[in-house]
Amino acid sequence: MHLAFSRLGWSPQTFWAATLPELSAALLSPDARAASGQLAAVELAALMRRFPD
Repeated sequence: MHLAFSRLGWSPQTFWAATLPELSAALLSPDARAASGQLAAVELAALMRRFPD
C-alpha cells in the first residue's frame, strides 16, 4: 500500500480497485523503477561493462 501511494502516486480508490497483477505490473514497470532509483538487471550489466573497476 505504501509503495502504491508513495512510488506510484495512486489514490486510495485506485489502490483498492486494482488487482494484484495490476499492482505488480505497475511496481515492476520501468517508470516505477526510474522513480524509485532502481536499475533493471540489463542496465546494471551495461554499467558494469562500461565501468569495470
